[in-house]
Amino acid sequence: MKTRVKELRAAAGLTQQQLAEQVHVSSRTIISIEKGQYSPSLMLAYRLALVFGVTVEDLCCLQENKELEDKQYEDL
Repeated sequence: MKTRVKELRAAAGLTQQQLAEQVHVSSRTIISIEKGQYSPSLMLAYRLALVFGVTVEDLCCLQENKELEDKQYEDL
């Protein structure tokens, strides 16, 4: 799943380790989220959204991800 974590983290001037500490996960988790290899749980997405002052919908690009998923179903 695409997220804006990397973009928002960079804009906030945080390292992956600093962000990880703020949301109580490992830096490896942040790296995986930023690479799109791991989708955060709802609670982790909420914690990240709070850090950046955005909604979970915005953080996780939910509208864009839904449209991509819908397109995949249309192509079946």
